[in-house]
Amino acid sequence: ASGAAMSVAVVVVTYNQGPDVVQLFDALGETRRDGDEIVVVDNASADGTAELAEAHEAVDRVVRSGGNVGFGAACNAGARESEADTLVFLNPDCVPEPDFMKEIRRGPAEWSAWMGLVTLADGATVNTAGGVAHFTGLAWAGRFGEPVDGVPPSPHLVGFLSGACMAVRRPVFDELGGFCEDFFLYGEDVELSHRLRLAGHRFGVVPSARVRHDYEFQKGDLKWELLERNRALLVLRTYPGPVLRLAAPALVAIELFLLPYALVSGWGGAKLRALRGLFARLPAVRAERRRIQASEAIEPVEFALALSGRLSSPFLGGVGRSGPVNAILGAYWDFVIELLRRRQGRGDAGRPSG
Repeated sequence: ASGAAMSVAVVVVTYNQGPDVVQLFDALGETRRDGDEIVVVDNASADGTAELAEAHEAVDRVVRSGGNVGFGAACNAGARESEADTLVFLNPDCVPEPDFMKEIRRGPAEWSAWMGLVTLADGATVNTAGGVAHFTGLAWAGRFGEPVDGVPPSPHLVGFLSGACMAVRRPVFDELGGFCEDFFLYGEDVELSHRLRLAGHRFGVVPSARVRHDYEFQKGDLKWELLERNRALLVLRTYPGPVLRLAAPALVAIELFLLPYALVSGWGGAKLRALRGLFARLPAVRAERRRIQASEAIEPVEFALALSGRLSSPFLGGVGRSGPVNAILGAYWDFVIELLRRRQGRGDAGRPSG
């Protein structure tokens, strides 16, 4: 189904959201259509969030996880509780614009997944208009802080989809096995986007589907630990073999820099825990990697071209703004892409024509 005929299941994962989440339910209730579903998965909130959801007339089902199982696992549980054509994952601190439920159905027919335009609370400034994925596994919100009016109005491809407002066609979501539950929090949307691309699916942003997001970039030991662990898991799970081998020297060099940098910067403990968590998961990652890479439907160079070689995130501080650092990383990734192009050319030359 597509367009007006598409049924939509909005899956919202909550964890101690409190009464603020009622604003989201009110907005969804005003714009939903017959056949749409609103499913809330509550990760053992202790502040009455689950009870508020159960009492709201717009909410069809509330799934109580029984514990904080993480974002990916909760999203997957909500997907299993719905029957709609398309799944829309929406952060609980988002507020959809009045025409959101109509506009989110406008994903192009040839796309398997898409996202809405996520603005800051003022509605005039971009939170993310599609993510940027760096070859090191870093990822950030694209166009953050720019005026909304500067975003091209037509649907267009992006580096990765934001889990704050992500739509996925159900058959594709089921085919890929949903979100990776091992991440717990942070990076699940990037990982799923990489698997979509690897399997030959197209995705992008539909700028007319807008939600406001009261976003604040928060730091802390747990966040740094999960970001660093999941960054490595993302690379090991999803990068095609030739891409991973060519990226490896740079990735190792960056790790040798990051550990002392983290120790000096005060988050060394989080970095060490991230490495410990990564090594503990390596046996499972090997098996998962074989399964994921078996779905490869594109050339490695196509995957590499979707990754940035330059840092452009406003959240990376002086390192991200460093001209020499960006020049080195950019030149390295340009060289990798050229090697992959040559490899592909040699492969094409050996194939029969006609």
